[in-house]
Amino acid sequence: MLLASCGSTLSVDDYPTESGTSVNCKALVADHPLTVAGQKNRLVRDGNAAAWGDPAIILRCGVEKPRELGPAARCDMINDVGWFTESTADGYLFTTIGREYFVSVEVPHDYDPEADALADLADFVARHDPVVQPCV
Repeated sequence: MLLASCGSTLSVDDYPTESGTSVNCKALVADHPLTVAGQKNRLVRDGNAAAWGDPAIILRCGVEKPRELGPAARCDMINDVGWFTESTADGYLFTTIGREYFVSVEVPHDYDPEADALADLADFVARHDPVVQPCV
């Protein structure tokens, strides 16, 4: 969810983060791709987030485990990264599964198919957020 936009700089809403993830998240965000789903990156005020395009595709690092994510939850594998998918009013919220920490990606409906953004981010996420237990 976006709070404000001034030119190309975004302010991302506050979100709860898992303790101990800030160092890893800083490295992940600092190395984010320049384009995702054909959209150029945008400046973001939150140090644990990255964004691309308008409306923004927003990556948040170190988020809490989604409440609905349980042992029987569906896992969508995209380029060897497992994602838990939730529908939102404006698109989809994807959260990594089975990694050292949770990374979420908010993709608006404007970017159909939404999985293209995940395909562009998969290698990047895998490089910075190691697998703990692969999803099946």
